[in-house]
Amino acid sequence: MTLERTPPRAWAMLAVGVLAQVAGTVFVSAPAFLIPLLHLERGVSLAQAGVLAAAPTLGLVLTLIAWGALADRIGERWVIAGGLALTALAAVGAVFADGYVWLGIFFLLGGMASASTNAASGRVVVGWFPKHRRGLAMGIRQMSQPLGVTIAAVTIPVIASGSGIGAALLVPLALTALMAVVSAIVIADPPRTAPAPDAAAPANPYRTSSFLWRIHAVSALLVLPQFLLSTFGLVWLVSELGWDPLHAGVLVGVSQFIGAIGRIGVGVLSDRVGSRVRPLRWVAASAAAVMLLLAAVDATHFAAGAIVFVIATSVTVADNGLAFTSVAEMAGTAWAGRALGAQNTGQFLVASIAPPLFGALIGLIGYPLTFVAAAIAPVIAIPLVPGADEEHDRL
Repeated sequence: MTLERTPPRAWAMLAVGVLAQVAGTVFVSAPAFLIPLLHLERGVSLAQAGVLAAAPTLGLVLTLIAWGALADRIGERWVIAGGLALTALAAVGAVFADGYVWLGIFFLLGGMASASTNAASGRVVVGWFPKHRRGLAMGIRQMSQPLGVTIAAVTIPVIASGSGIGAALLVPLALTALMAVVSAIVIADPPRTAPAPDAAAPANPYRTSSFLWRIHAVSALLVLPQFLLSTFGLVWLVSELGWDPLHAGVLVGVSQFIGAIGRIGVGVLSDRVGSRVRPLRWVAASAAAVMLLLAAVDATHFAAGAIVFVIATSVTVADNGLAFTSVAEMAGTAWAGRALGAQNTGQFLVASIAPPLFGALIGLIGYPLTFVAAAIAPVIAIPLVPGADEEHDRL
């Protein structure tokens, strides 16, 4: 069988799509890395700081499906560029915000705008790459989230501690403004096959099978341990292991970078085994195991806590590319934007709940039992993963 050739410009689209998503992720992740300053130096409770950290994620939830539907209708280029421009404007407001309430409002507005890159950049990747390269391509694209968190981790806490919150937020402002311009110049909408004049409208994939619903549910559950570690990992290293904020931020960044490489690895694995859902089930089982291991390490004060933290962070972010690619392939061209928007809506809805929930749990029962509670989510997810025989490529 002759494999379809990957268009050369597909790699340029992938590169810009990754960088656009990185810029949006830095904005969304920035509030989480203000928690050490807010909690340890300004006396804000973890639950209250968690609410502020959740504001951009809540914004994402409110607009993801709408941005996806707009990408289905007008294409990806202007959705990505326009959304990043609006995110930059929200970042300007956050830089000059007076008080935590206004800061939270601008975080919310920026999250609503940055949602544009989530569904639309994924459409660019799956639209430009043939099936046998999509696992690799989407694995690279999914590096954007941990890379964005890495940039935020190594810049936001240090700048905020030395120069204040407004100065720290200049980082996402600069990145989103730059990538809005680059996206408008470089991105080209992937080619689409025009339907025949007498062809029936594509069937709603949510009505023809439960596959997409189950993937959405699995992904939402797997978000819980991921966001527990990305939101409170830094403050755990500082308050429980005694690390200083700079070295703790570097370790969080390193773990996110390793997780980014891992996403590529599982994407290539899915290309090799010819299935997205089989590796997805393996990742879910591994996520449960590493969260229980992290709980045991914290409870016993084992010296290798930082190493286990890196492993746990890397494993818990490995599922995103698999699920994202699977959703796009099952939804097909006519529904991919909305389906990817729905995929991210479920994930970010849970993610917006996770910081205040886990912040309250940590204050109530401590870190070890909170890690155990987070391990329950991937255990529930394992039987929900669809079988490989249910997969069909509609792109």
